Amino acid sequence: HDKKSIDYIVALLLVLTAFIVLICKSLRIKASVDLLKVTAIPLMKKFGIDGDGLEIKVLKRGMAPAGGGEVLFTCPVRRSMKPVHLTEPGKIKRIRGTAFSVRVSPQMANRIVDSARSILNKFIPDIYIYTDHMKGASSGRSPGFGLTLVAETVNGTFLGAEVVSTPQGQGDPVLPEDLGRNCAKLLLEEVYRGGCVDSTNQSLALLYMMLGQQDVSKTLLGPLSPYTVEFLRHIRDFFQIMFKIEQQKPGEDERKGGEKVLMTCVGAGYSNISKTIK
Repeated sequence: HDKKSIDYIVALLLVLTAFIVLICKSLRIKASVDLLKVTAIPLMKKFGIDGDGLEIKVLKRGMAPAGGGEVLFTCPVRRSMKPVHLTEPGKIKRIRGTAFSVRVSPQMANRIVDSARSILNKFIPDIYIYTDHMKGASSGRSPGFGLTLVAETVNGTFLGAEVVSTPQGQGDPVLPEDLGRNCAKLLLEEVYRGGCVDSTNQSLALLYMMLGQQDVSKTLLGPLSPYTVEFLRHIRDFFQIMFKIEQQKPGEDERKGGEKVLMTCVGAGYSNISKTIK
């Protein structure tokens, strides 16, 4: 649809392609393709959606308002989801990121990287932020730039954050230095919130837990976002499944960020009957 970005379409495909069936119309993940690539894909693998066929490739990069991006998303089909027990996020071991720019000077991406590192270098030494400058037919139809950051823990948890420039002709322009610092601060906030799934993918994790085998699944999350709370209501209304929610408060001597919630449910046992068992 002309009014929906390609990120919106890919977010829906993350839900649909594992079973190739319409599961729930209410899922909405507001994130760029870059952020979904580094956070949602690792999460899908924990639920058994893995293999060489699971991949997101950015072929053309488009920015608002005119767009022009192109993404290749492939996903293997699975008969069912595995139950999970994601309760130990682990400590942060490294930070990776991508600073991208289209139809502007390539130096914009370098300036973003320098400003983001000026904040993140104070907390961890293992940081690498790639620069991605597309031009010509691969650069879409509008100028812009942005930054995606992801913090990886020793237990395989991925916490992400992103910021993009103001669309051309809409609002005040943003400096690349401000954008880089803002994105770094958002990542630190996400680390403080913690959990085994970042705030962007909370609803995706809960949906996979609900659709899983008829076994108990547990996932530790940071504070629930307003959308996640509404999404839990949709799950209750459509599938008659409710989650057990337990607050987890860190001890006084522990430095593990904000309060967490442990989400527990028994899967609905959804199965893709068109997928044969090998």
